[in-house]
Amino acid sequence: MSGTPRFLTLADVAEVLNTSSAQVYALVRRGDLPAIKIGGRGQWRVESAQLEQFIERMYTETRTFVDEHPYVEAERPE
Repeated sequence: MSGTPRFLTLADVAEVLNTSSAQVYALVRRGDLPAIKIGGRGQWRVESAQLEQFIERMYTETRTFVDEHPYVEAERPE
């Protein structure tokens, strides 16, 4: 078995993505990042494989955005 756990807490996911737990929670609640709710207190867990798929999707979406909105440097006055 690898060193990566199958399920990650929202705090773990936030660390991987270098963002806040609140942002990860928002991704989960919007359905952008699949997760499960476990236990009586409803703790959220994200499967490592789902996180990797999410990251790949974000790369694809970002590439599409960049292709559709090319960066153009503003002309500088002479």
